[in-house]
Amino acid sequence: MVLKTSGELGEVSINNSVIAEIAGAVATKCYGVVGMAWRNKKDGIVNLLLPDTITKGINVTVQDDGVIIEMHIIVEYGININTICKSIVNRVRYTIENSVGLKVNQVNVRVEGVRVDE
Repeated sequence: MVLKTSGELGEVSINNSVIAEIAGAVATKCYGVVGMAWRNKKDGIVNLLLPDTITKGINVTVQDDGVIIEMHIIVEYGININTICKSIVNRVRYTIENSVGLKVNQVNVRVEGVRVDE
């Protein structure tokens, strides 16, 4: 889906994948985040996504007054998950609102797994 905004100088169209790319880049830079995750619907196995496919782990829903972003992540073992999620929500909301100019209604973060280093 494409989000369109109009102004006196013309129209701007923003694809959902652009919003997902920005959100994914911001989330993967947060401390404690290993990467984005994608759950295979067929067998339920969670996969760690490569940096060039991070948008698979992000769903963007456009509403009349803003967007809802749902992210699936994998975190590092030993890090406070609540703190990581709050950091992601705040940073993604701030970045999308300031760089794209869209109101972010919700950022939902789903932790799909924990990476344990041996």
